Amino acid sequence: MKFVKIILILIVFCITSELNAAFYVSPDGDDNNPGTFELPFKTITKAHSVVASGDTIYIRGGVHQYSLTITISKIGTSDKKYYMLAYPGERPIIDFSLTALGTRGISLSGRYWYIYGLDIKGAGDNGMHIRGSYNVVENCAFYENKDTGLQLGNGAAYNQIINCDSYHNIDPGEGNADGFAPKLDVGTGNYFYGCRAWQNSDDGYDGYLRGANNITTTYENCWAFKNGYRANGTPSVGNGNGFKMGGSDDKTLMHNVNMKNCLAFDNRVKGFDQNNNKGSMILYNCTAYRNGTNYGMSSAIYTDSGKVMELINCAVLGSIGSIWSGSIQKTNSWMPQFSVTAADFVSIDTTGVRGPRNPDGSLPELPFMRLAYGSQLIDAGTDVGLPYYGNAPDIGAYESNYTNSAGNEINKPLTFKLYQNYPNPFNPSTNIKFVVDRNEFTILEIYNTLGQKIVTLFADYVMSGKVYELTFSSEKLSAGTYFYKLQSGNKIEIKKMLIIK
Repeated sequence: MKFVKIILILIVFCITSELNAAFYVSPDGDDNNPGTFELPFKTITKAHSVVASGDTIYIRGGVHQYSLTITISKIGTSDKKYYMLAYPGERPIIDFSLTALGTRGISLSGRYWYIYGLDIKGAGDNGMHIRGSYNVVENCAFYENKDTGLQLGNGAAYNQIINCDSYHNIDPGEGNADGFAPKLDVGTGNYFYGCRAWQNSDDGYDGYLRGANNITTTYENCWAFKNGYRANGTPSVGNGNGFKMGGSDDKTLMHNVNMKNCLAFDNRVKGFDQNNNKGSMILYNCTAYRNGTNYGMSSAIYTDSGKVMELINCAVLGSIGSIWSGSIQKTNSWMPQFSVTAADFVSIDTTGVRGPRNPDGSLPELPFMRLAYGSQLIDAGTDVGLPYYGNAPDIGAYESNYTNSAGNEINKPLTFKLYQNYPNPFNPSTNIKFVVDRNEFTILEIYNTLGQKIVTLFADYVMSGKVYELTFSSEKLSAGTYFYKLQSGNKIEIKKMLIIK
């Protein structure tokens, strides 16, 4: 237990221990109010003027209308962030439809902001423009803006865009509005996970550079579909690509792109588009289907600068498109040992791809483009360091795990995992799930930021591979940060949760 206490102490010193204050914003509020739960502010702008690092702005549900840009400029630190969160259980809409053409919605120049759970719509330009760094934007939606839904530029670096949607964005000329755009003079290290971009007039994701060079962007578990179409389904005059990885005015700039488990389908022009990008493009376990061209990656890159074009374990249903002859390719579905048909997939029906996300914000789980039982693409890939079941990775964006006729899971490795609690932040209760890899005595405990145990939530023998779910109530605890720790044998995992009042 001494080792456990050391871990807890280290975490306490590395993560903010308490939120300093909370302010509330409501469509029915007044900026002359004190910003309390009972007497909230009217505008985010007012709340921004009073928050300090470590504070939280809670946005209540309903429609918040703005005619001017909301500027978020304050700078936090890695251990004392600013928080702007949808109030738990509510979904606020930040409506910029009163702004003039060319006026952005939210301009985020600050650092270390965590923004969660907002719908941002109708801006006269970008729904959100980020030029700050080390920010997290999670579970937000950007739609019906008159330029890109969410754009990063002006050196924006090391931002994380998690489980966000961007759709139906269209500019007057239809050639600028993308879903997500780390482009032009953007910085390096930006990361997209679990995002969807659909029916934007230009591209789903656009990495075109002008002013930046040799920067890196990562996309993981992201979808792009139906880009190059208007909201009514008719074709736009925009570029119409799913993932535009780079490109530049003189066709020499390098945007290094890492893509993992990404899916592009039904885009009007290209699914995965190089666009003359000269940077490294590494695609692992990506899938393309029914795009105008599935893979458009035919241009040579600067190999003498150490750049590589690499496609491994990628899949296509239909024609490939074009891929540069100097690229590195391994175990892709179009290679000679495979002959792929629709029968290799559980479904090619796109029903549900625009549907609601799971309660934790993750993408909906659909049969679309998942490998069918017995497909030649199962266990046929190359180990690139991504998790997989069985003897080898599957090919394509989804890893399969089938059961045999007796109902036993085939080749599934047992896992020790403590899941993030949901909801989080929460009041008054939250759910905590865990699974262990051995049949043994297991303990789940709650700690405060001083390392003091609050309660033992679970202590019993458990079965390996079974997911356990418990409810934790905070009715007798004050607001702030707490930790929950799972210990099974010599394995320990700790996560953070936030109680609000």
